[in-house]
Amino acid sequence: GPLSEADVRKWIAEGRVGAQTKVRAEGSTTWVLLSQVPEFGNAMKRTGPPPIPAGPLPSEAKTSRLAIAALVLGILGVVSCGSTALVGLILGIWAVVKISDSGGALRGRGLAVAGIIVSGIFLLTMPAAMLLPALAAAKQKAMQINCMNNEKQLALGVILYSSDHTNHFPPAAIWCDAIKPSVGTEIVFKCPAASPSSRCDYAFNAKLDGLDVAKINPQTVVIFEADVGWDAHGGPELLAARHRAKSSVVAFADGHVELVTEGRLNSLRWDP
Repeated sequence: GPLSEADVRKWIAEGRVGAQTKVRAEGSTTWVLLSQVPEFGNAMKRTGPPPIPAGPLPSEAKTSRLAIAALVLGILGVVSCGSTALVGLILGIWAVVKISDSGGALRGRGLAVAGIIVSGIFLLTMPAAMLLPALAAAKQKAMQINCMNNEKQLALGVILYSSDHTNHFPPAAIWCDAIKPSVGTEIVFKCPAASPSSRCDYAFNAKLDGLDVAKINPQTVVIFEADVGWDAHGGPELLAARHRAKSSVVAFADGHVELVTEGRLNSLRWDP
């Protein structure tokens, strides 16, 4: 200083001094606040922070309803066998796109992603789960057919043995060894539905031991499923039911083979 009144007003306008700035008039020994000087009081009132422009306050972001719906529909796939999961997957993807394009106005991306994941899991796993029973049934059917083919070959082996031994059935105690040359392989003695550790999964009707084929009723049981091993022979007490609905494969004296259901097992003919 000293500064002229015009310079002080300029400095006030530029913000270089303010109401709390201390000043001393020329010729005075007392320092006072600039706001206390009458000449500059009005200038102090006109200065200050710029007014906040009026306008609507920014609203809080809303949770996307599509994201919520995607997650709910994905979870409902548990009770709907996955039918709602496809809708949940579509809504989840749509929600992610909407949230990304909203510029912050929408939230809930995590819910949408969770809905996509849950729905995707159901869409991938439910078809497999629905196929499992069908696959299991197909496997059982295949084992049943294999078992029937085995007994057909064994029954044929018995017939071939009989034709080479004056039309008499093989001795029950050695029936496997007796017909083995006629069937050619031990594979036919194994039922795919039985334990893999046994050598033979079938038994011979002991009451036919060495009897004349011509004197036997064609509907008499010859070979049946059993779990007693090689050269096993006996009666219905050895019968094993390995197939669906507790059914069992049985070969008869005339050479035909049947899958006998549980209800018919007790009516089989064992006596010649």
